[in-house]
Amino acid sequence: MGDIFNQIGQAFVQAIPTIVFVGLLAFILRRLFFGPLGAVLKKRDEQTRGALERARERAGLAESIAAEYEEAWQRARREIYALREKDRRAALELREEIIQEARAQSETKVKEAQASLAEEAKAARAELATTSQSLAAEIVETILAGGHADLADAREVQR
Repeated sequence: MGDIFNQIGQAFVQAIPTIVFVGLLAFILRRLFFGPLGAVLKKRDEQTRGALERARERAGLAESIAAEYEEAWQRARREIYALREKDRRAALELREEIIQEARAQSETKVKEAQASLAEEAKAARAELATTSQSLAAEIVETILAGGHADLADAREVQR
């Protein structure tokens, strides 16, 4: 058993330069490789987080601008609809005025035409009365004069 401990001891003694070399290599790698690599990774992580925060801020700003734009759009739409409605009402009022004016003109023309017809009818009645009196006088004259042939002529004239 002593040989085994002796061999283990020799293995440790022979391993000392390897252990020193590995320790030295670890120290050098840590100083020259992992240290700068860790610093670069840390800086990259900070920049990434900063970029994400800026992106979130910009996204929030973009959303607020989009909301303002949408509100302005809705306001403009309401104004346009209000103007359309105002124009539509004005057009309807103008149309109603034109219709009322046309009705008034047509009523005036109808009344004038009725008055003209009434005057013509009155004139026709007066003429008819005058003509009927003169015809009656002729008929009476013809009858009294005894001429039946003239009576037939008078009837033809009357027609």
